[in-house]
Amino acid sequence: MKILVLAACLSIAAVLTAGAQTTAPQPQPQPPVIVMSGEGVVKQAPDRAWVTIAAESRARTAADAQKVNTDAMTAVIEKIKASGIPAEAIQTSGYNLQPEFDYANGKQTLRGYVARNSVQVRVDALAKTGDVIGAAVGSGATSVSGVRFDLKDRDAAERQALRLAVRDARARADAAASGGGVNIDRVIRIEEQREMGEIVRPMTMAMRGSEAAQAAVPLEAGEIEIRSRVTLTVSIR
Repeated sequence: MKILVLAACLSIAAVLTAGAQTTAPQPQPQPPVIVMSGEGVVKQAPDRAWVTIAAESRARTAADAQKVNTDAMTAVIEKIKASGIPAEAIQTSGYNLQPEFDYANGKQTLRGYVARNSVQVRVDALAKTGDVIGAAVGSGATSVSGVRFDLKDRDAAERQALRLAVRDARARADAAASGGGVNIDRVIRIEEQREMGEIVRPMTMAMRGSEAAQAAVPLEAGEIEIRSRVTLTVSIR
């Protein structure tokens, strides 16, 4: 009896296994595809500028260097605000206080301390950028660097560039399909290759006092290029 039961169980298991094998879904063949890259470029005149303005001060003691620098930077920030820049458009980007040494005959001697405070300023009225720089330097700023031009509505330009990139990729795919004697069935996938980069126009200056008051600061913003790249995958028939 035990042998008969075992045989029956084995028979049922074999039938179930065979049934599972026959009903398992078969992998569908993948349709032929065309993979094509596309690029879109939008050029616009910038309407916003960013600039880093700093004041550097030296003194014999750390406390004196800090105080002198605080007074200088307070005057610079007040002058920037007086130029029409709101407080929320001014952000501290760095502060540093450190000793300075003289080296002679293999020995180092403490010369004093240097304090440096820098702020990043957003200028929404592009025409005022030169005036803001001149006012800051004339009130005690010792360096200006990292002038960068941008767009207030950068997102809109990026979306437009993306649309152009997809359109370019589709046109290339259509041309490839036509050349190959096939037709595009449908779009399977669109992938964007994002570039984490910024348009930067670097510039450094170092002017003080009456020199700054007499100096004009010419700035040429030119055009900003917003680029988008995509990879388009389409099936063909």
